[in-house]
Amino acid sequence: MSQQDGSSRQRNAAFDRAYDAFLAAFPGYAGTTSLDEWRRTDYARLDAGGHVYLDYTGGGQYAARQVRQHQALLEANVFGNPHSHNPASLAMTTLVEQARARVLGFFNADPDDYTVVFTPNASGALKLVGEAYPFAPGGHFALAVDDHNSVNGIREYARAGGARVSYVPLVAPDLRLDRDRLDETLGLARAGEANLFAYPAQSNYSGVQHPMSLIDRAHDQGWDVLLDAAAFAPTNRLDLGRWRPDFVSLSFYKMFGYPTGVGALLARRPALRRLRRPWFAGGTIRIASVVAGRHLMGEDEAAFEDGTVNYLNIPAVEIGLRHLEEVGLDGIHERVRCLTGWILSQVQELHHENGRALARIRGPQTLEERGGTVSLSFFDPSGDPVPGELVERLAGEAGISLRTGCFCNPGAGETAFGLPASVMVSFFDHPDEMSFQRLAADLAAQHGVDISAVRVSVGLASNFADVHRFLQFAAGLRNQRAASLADRAWDEAGPPAPVSVHDAG
Repeated sequence: MSQQDGSSRQRNAAFDRAYDAFLAAFPGYAGTTSLDEWRRTDYARLDAGGHVYLDYTGGGQYAARQVRQHQALLEANVFGNPHSHNPASLAMTTLVEQARARVLGFFNADPDDYTVVFTPNASGALKLVGEAYPFAPGGHFALAVDDHNSVNGIREYARAGGARVSYVPLVAPDLRLDRDRLDETLGLARAGEANLFAYPAQSNYSGVQHPMSLIDRAHDQGWDVLLDAAAFAPTNRLDLGRWRPDFVSLSFYKMFGYPTGVGALLARRPALRRLRRPWFAGGTIRIASVVAGRHLMGEDEAAFEDGTVNYLNIPAVEIGLRHLEEVGLDGIHERVRCLTGWILSQVQELHHENGRALARIRGPQTLEERGGTVSLSFFDPSGDPVPGELVERLAGEAGISLRTGCFCNPGAGETAFGLPASVMVSFFDHPDEMSFQRLAADLAAQHGVDISAVRVSVGLASNFADVHRFLQFAAGLRNQRAASLADRAWDEAGPPAPVSVHDAG
């Protein structure tokens, strides 16, 4: 037996021991083995390329059959713009409406109560609400510090309309909503005014799942509720028959990878009718006149789907939802729960030889009320942070795709790293000179904080081998100084590329 064969046997034995320990800790994983067959048949490209994909919060992975079914549909038919009544257009209209009905059915939404507005993505859905919500003096927009930037952006519409804006803070280290401040804020709604409360069902930063019960609580105190479900819907069942937020935003590519460019706003019909659009577009009006200078808006979802919807891709939404149903959302949820639990437990056991922890979890350290997103900060033996960008580069060299940055969620990051307004406000004094890269560098130099967290997220096609590879990679960072790791990465790949604008959200 060669030395290489011996090393391979040792690696396999170590994997088997880890897998046995994992199953002992999370026996529910054994009931999700049907997903392994899906991985073998529809996600074979992952193993064929030796790739570990751990960025499901950023975007899901598509099944090969989704692409084949969509391609076959397009190849076998003639479709046209649904804004007409010719045969090609009517054929497309039928498929768009089938997809709309499938979305409602998937989320158990009563079609008499809810409708679906197709949008480019979750951000597009949120913008529709922000620009058309009747913000006015006396009204109130309340949101969570844990919200995505596309929710944060609605505050600009609220301020322009004269409404009050309030943030519900988070409490470190678990990054859950401050219950006392939440109660105080929900009590501020004025009866008869337009009050909107927005929060994420699951944090895209920490994986925290904020309670669905907040929907009813907010309603009881005079609020409309906007639920950002983009990070929640891919691995959790959202039952709109049980919980009835006024607006729900989501992106389908995060749920099942394909297609991109299509999201949705699920809206209760009475709430949608209260919105007042600031403009109109092709497809959103019943009639318009140039000489009369007047227009009449369309009804329900038609008034919000600007121009021509992404009609050739919308049938792929129905294909993707059908795929999720075939795979089984409950099985996906259980597998994600088990894999996340193993990541959490094993990361907390990683220490340098001097006893210092290798990594710190930014958010809950247990599975209680959390999803499959784990944010981490790495530290070297002296306690100095290992920059997230450096970890991403080294992970990439190992064939692991993860994400670093603030994940378009600055509030959660600011809370996690203890950055108050007095520190952050100075970075806006010279806007022409500022970028996320400059912000991160200045915070590191002035406050010794690396705000670029490392985010690992699992999803539909994840398996134990993926998580094991990541944990082996993380263990390989033990006992190494940050400067030495940087020298190694620079020698192999050159200086780090600038942090993209997208990392700033």
